[in-house]
Amino acid sequence: MESHESTLLEKFLFRIAKQWIAGNTMEDALQYAQDANKKGMDAIINKLGERMTSKDQIEDTVSEYLKLVSSLRKFRISGGISVKPTQVGLGKSVKDCIENLEKIIEKAMVSQSFVWIDMESSEYTDDTIKVYLGLFEKYERLGIALQANLKRTERDLKALLEHGAKIRLVKGAYRESKNNAYKTRHEVDENYKKLTKILFLDGNEFAIATHDSAMIDFATSLAKRYQRKFEFQMLKGIRDELKPLLIKDGFTISEYIPYGTNWLPYSIRRLKERKRNILLLGSSFLHSHRV
Repeated sequence: MESHESTLLEKFLFRIAKQWIAGNTMEDALQYAQDANKKGMDAIINKLGERMTSKDQIEDTVSEYLKLVSSLRKFRISGGISVKPTQVGLGKSVKDCIENLEKIIEKAMVSQSFVWIDMESSEYTDDTIKVYLGLFEKYERLGIALQANLKRTERDLKALLEHGAKIRLVKGAYRESKNNAYKTRHEVDENYKKLTKILFLDGNEFAIATHDSAMIDFATSLAKRYQRKFEFQMLKGIRDELKPLLIKDGFTISEYIPYGTNWLPYSIRRLKERKRNILLLGSSFLHSHRV
């Protein structure tokens, strides 16, 4: 009985997840990426999966990203990819992760595709920043995500900006202890605003990655005062009513397009990330203009 119920739950969740996940295959993601380009947005494709330690799994993932980058060039897709460090060896060593990412970035350079390094849970933050800085010395079209829910992020952001780093600012989707992270929505929002202000003051070529109208409005108001090259990033299928309005106002939008069979843990984390995400899904389904 439990198995039957879990299968029904999985089917139900998949119907919801399909709103922000392209499908199981790279071809599904490429199709959505082409669609995003037609609508005036760049595409950022991510293969789902993380915390890989088996050599075969890591090699398969690297091969998949190499094929993905070649496909971006083949189909003339504007945008890039986003990679989780533990997909490409960080669980084994920083050295393995750098070597594998370097192969992907070298290939991405040929198609002029941008590579984002995703941020995972706080146990990987130091190593992820180390990996990023090691590669950013050599490769300009490389960015790193930082999470506004972590208390350390203001310090990390300022240190990275001293190197000219390209930052994607997200709220944060991983369960963290109260020692490491802000827990209330108000605290996270206030920190997100503080970090956004720092980006507009001292950054250039950064991404405000949020679906939250208050954070988007805050960034657009700062954009009137500070001339910076930045973009908004949102998940495929979320806030589709808002994206064309921002484009019309002259802002750059990138759509984050995940794909792969490992959609369940990713989707559950997205829903747990903020209870508000469930409301966001509802508002996106209804094409409401309010969050």
